[in-house]
Amino acid sequence: MFAKEIYMSRRERLMKKIDNGLILLLGNSEASSNYPANTYKFRQDSSFLYFFGLNEPDLAAVLDPQSGDQILFGNNVDMDDIIWMGPQPTIAEKGAQIGITHTEPFAALADCLKRAQEQGRKIHFLPPYRNHNKILLHTMLGLPVASLKEQASVELIKAIVDLRIVKEQCELEEIHKACDIGYAMHFTAMKLAKLGMVEQELAGVMEGIAHSQGAMTSFPTILSQNGETLHNHSHHQILTEGRLIVIDAGAENNMNYCSDFTRTIPSSGKFTQQQKEIYNIVAAANNLAQGMARPGLTYKDVHLASCKVLAKGLKELGLMKGDVDEAVAAGAHALFMPHGLGHNMGLDVHDMEDLGQIYVGYDDTYRPSTQFGLASLRMGKMLHAGHVLTVEPGCYFIPALIDQWKAEGTNKDFINFDALDAYRTFGGIRLEDDIVITETGCRMLGSKRLPITPEDVEKEMQG
Repeated sequence: MFAKEIYMSRRERLMKKIDNGLILLLGNSEASSNYPANTYKFRQDSSFLYFFGLNEPDLAAVLDPQSGDQILFGNNVDMDDIIWMGPQPTIAEKGAQIGITHTEPFAALADCLKRAQEQGRKIHFLPPYRNHNKILLHTMLGLPVASLKEQASVELIKAIVDLRIVKEQCELEEIHKACDIGYAMHFTAMKLAKLGMVEQELAGVMEGIAHSQGAMTSFPTILSQNGETLHNHSHHQILTEGRLIVIDAGAENNMNYCSDFTRTIPSSGKFTQQQKEIYNIVAAANNLAQGMARPGLTYKDVHLASCKVLAKGLKELGLMKGDVDEAVAAGAHALFMPHGLGHNMGLDVHDMEDLGQIYVGYDDTYRPSTQFGLASLRMGKMLHAGHVLTVEPGCYFIPALIDQWKAEGTNKDFINFDALDAYRTFGGIRLEDDIVITETGCRMLGSKRLPITPEDVEKEMQG
């Protein structure tokens, strides 16, 4: 946990942004895996962590901006709990850790909310994503489960996004630690990869590092020689000569801050000439984005500039044609990169995605696109110092998508479809780093950058 003053300051700033009603913040409960007592690894709600720092189940809090009262709800353990879990701090002691003096049993939460409703006070809550909390809100507030997302407080969502999106120095230090764990995960995989291994062996080593140095992985590891499938979680294949391995993985440290890196390495330790050509285009797009990202630009601007690097490189290889600016404006490059340049990152690897990407990556001024590819850009609004983002351009050859576009004549003025036949089994390449926006530009997070040039990757794999 951070010092209690940090959590106290965050709550005070939140209450200044919400000047009516009550703010209800629910923690998470444990979720069963295959029978009630066998639970998944517990993960606290990130907004609850941000304001209260208590990483344990079955807690909730109410903040009253008008009276200034802050109440933490939770239960003290009984003897059965002590037998199985050992002695635990009381709810009052937990409150004292974070500067809250008013604590109540969890059962008192329903009465607190009922009184507020009887007084005609608005209850601000966030859109629930766990079924346990959906049922809890339905029971306590009398709202249909199907309507909870729509009835969540947009005012509260915007207030929390405004606070969480700009990272404090203490947060940057934790993300830095998570990035160093991520570095160890990827660098180890790069060193260990050998022909004949099963993908799962590498994935297991990487996830073991995450668990040994932090809380867990920040998301299910993507490690596959079928890199044309963007989120491929299958790890059953044997590393084979001539193929590429897309490895997209990150760590969540013990303070629950995340990292997210991607590297693409040759299964044999040596790129083919065709692979190297595509790899260098993606690396150039990544480097351009990092050199460009700064306050005063939107991340959509940076995304489109990177896409032009991709389109220009593919045109030079004869895979695209026509004017590069026109091709990108038409979305022709999205045949090869059907996703956005990156996303916000912090306590969530896709930071605050539970609150709605429309509020996190966009705002009232900057709205998302509906164009294929660009519609998948999770962060498009103006950049400010303190934003933490991923930079992850890619290039993929997806046979089904190529066939569809060719049959429909989609962007035929910009794509050399016949030339793509030589790339049908290529797979994909993605290269991802984590950055923080500074007052004048951006800087990479973590102690050092993972090998990024083809030559450096080969050197590490063969060393």
